[in-house]
Formats: sequence, structure tokens, C-alpha cells
Amino acid sequence: EEYFAAADPERLAGLRRAAAQRRGRLGAEAVRALYGDLPRISASQVDKFSSCKFAYFCQYGLRARPRESAAFRPIEIGSFIHAVLEQTAREVKLRGGFAAVDNGEVGIIADEAIERYVEKELGGLEEKSDRFRHLFARLRADARRIVLDTAEELRRSDFEPLDFELNFTDASRRPVVLGEGEARAQLVGIVDRVDGWVHGDKLYLRVADYKTGTKSFSLSDVWNGMGLQMLLYLFALAPEGAERDGKTLVPAGVMYVPARSALVAVDGDEDADKIEDKLRGELRRSGLVLGEEDVIRAWEKGDKQIYIPLKKKYGDWDSESVASAEQMGKLYRHVRKTIAAMAGELRSGAIEADPYFRSQTDRACEFCDFAPVCRFAEGEAGEHSRCLKKRTADEVWALMDKEGEA
Repeated sequence: EEYFAAADPERLAGLRRAAAQRRGRLGAEAVRALYGDLPRISASQVDKFSSCKFAYFCQYGLRARPRESAAFRPIEIGSFIHAVLEQTAREVKLRGGFAAVDNGEVGIIADEAIERYVEKELGGLEEKSDRFRHLFARLRADARRIVLDTAEELRRSDFEPLDFELNFTDASRRPVVLGEGEARAQLVGIVDRVDGWVHGDKLYLRVADYKTGTKSFSLSDVWNGMGLQMLLYLFALAPEGAERDGKTLVPAGVMYVPARSALVAVDGDEDADKIEDKLRGELRRSGLVLGEEDVIRAWEKGDKQIYIPLKKKYGDWDSESVASAEQMGKLYRHVRKTIAAMAGELRSGAIEADPYFRSQTDRACEFCDFAPVCRFAEGEAGEHSRCLKKRTADEVWALMDKEGEA
């Protein structure tokens, strides 16, 4: 700094002015050039926008991409698992469903899906390294176990798969537009699986999302505008008063399906049944279920519930994982309000860096691809993180009650 002060004071003054500047907002013409007259948003975009507006602007406005090394990255592993699950479930449905197809046949169908992926996406394994083939052999075994676990889950349910890889931008579908006036956006994205259960004159829908990581459903995140993916798509598929095939559509819930192998710690004297119980506990689904007894029994049949994303707390269902029909309505309105607010901010050109912060290890800046461009510094140029409080389910429902009264 002393060098520039003596050698080039004007340049130093300019750098100081630039460092002190706020990011400001985009003009109307820039907004239209980047996002169009009707912004198209997906659930992952909502998450990114709620995480930090500047990161959203970089990724979805400027289409900036970080440098990446050529390797079989986690996102590709996720695509592989998704492809095998989707193709296997689709083929099993054509053969009468999982109740009519045993595990032996399901395994064969999964193996065929894996081979198609290898040939189409990887160009075969012949020219791959020994290490790559070894790692892929383990991944193949993991995929097979995940498929068989999903098969068992669906056999224990009255809900049946209706749609796989449902694309909201499919030309045959009516576009879903959320918000009003200038604060509007078109919903885009793909739903991994939509299940349905017919009960009387109603068709109950649930949305299933395959997750290769450890993400779990959180009402606290939903309140903060993150983790909306499954609810956003559920309410788009079953809006208030909607029908399908002559049946009234009812949102029955959402669940994350672990698309990964479970690892558990075991003692040397534990028997196989106890180890199996531990493994199943790791693979229990996470999500939200409509709190009606008929729906709960249809979600998973039998006295011993293994997969349903419900937990008991002092003899009652935990309020984090169950919602009444009235509460589902409140969620519906909150999700739509969140999207409308996001669309409005997009149209106003918001690009400020406002990363969320929960702790030193849970913050938007922790692994942000755009940190070298952003150079966000807490407290400088008026920039501050948004501290998000972890809220209980009861606190979230109370906040939504107040939101409905406003």
C-alpha cells in the first residue's frame, strides 16, 4: 500500500473506491437479458437463491462454471444411481410391479440397466484403468443393493409409482407458472419419482427424491426458503382443487430415499438380525407424511414400519415428520409465497452477497465455487451474513400460523 501511495496514488484511490462499493442491483434490461420476460426456476435454483443471491447470479445469471478435473465425480455417481433406479423401476412396472417381480428378476433388470449405462455414458470399461474398474465394481454392487432396498420399500406400500423422471419442461405438459404480475416464474426441473394411492374418490400423491448424500428433510430449512424441492413439486402436481383421472388430488407427503449404501458400527457379538436392523435404520426415509391414519397405513403396510419417514415421540408422531391437512395447506401457501418473493427479487435485479450462516461449518461460503469472484468479507462495505436459527417443527408451524394471519 505504501508503494502505490507513492508511485501511483490515483490508482490506489481507485482501488479503495472499488473495494468500498456495494454490488448494487441489475437494471431492467440486464435482468431481461439474463432471465427473460418469465424467469424459469427449478428447486435447486430456489435453494441457491435462498443461500446467497450473488452465488445465484454467478451460477444461473452469468452461467459461470468453476474449473473441474476430469474424474468420476460425485455428481456423476449420483446420475449413475438415478439412472439405474429409474430404468429398473420403469421396467418392473411394465412387468406388473414389484409385488409381482421377485428380487432375482429385479437384480437381472438392474444389471441390464447398469450395462446400458456403462456402454452409453462410459464407452465401456475395456480401456479404463484397473483402479477405475475396481471402484466401479464396488459402485455396481452398491447400485444393486440400493435397487433391492427400494423394491422392498415399494412392496410394503399401497402407493405405486406413477411417474419416473417427470420433467416439468416436457412439451406435453402445461407450464406451471407461480406468482402474479411481475413477480412470476415458470417452474422447471425433474422429479425422480411420483407415487400414487387411490382411496375412494381421491388420488393421494407423494414425491420421492433419491439422494446419494445424507440430506434430510427439515421444516426449519423450508421456513428459510431452502430444502423446498419436494414440496415445491408436490404442490405443483397437486394444487388446491386439482384432479387427475377423475380423482381429486391430495398431497400425501414427500420423502428422501437414500440412494447409497449404509455403513454401521457393530459389536463383535451382534447377530445378523441386529445388524440388519441397524442397516435398515440408516436407510429409513426422511420426509413429511400427511397425518391421516389411512394414509400412514397405506404408506407402509405391516406392524413393523421400516421405511416410512415417521418417528414416535412420547407415544405420538413427531411434529417434524407429520402434518395435518390444515398444515399441508399452510405449507402450500408458504412455498408459493417464497417463490413469488424470489421472482420479485429477480425482477428487481437483486444480486447482493447475503450468504446464510448457521455455524463455522454450516455456512453458504464454506464450499462456494464463486468465493474467488465474490470476495465477500464480513463487515466490509456493509456486507453481513444472514444468521439462520435452527427452529423446531413447533416453532415453524407457529410462524406459519402468523404468516397466514398477515
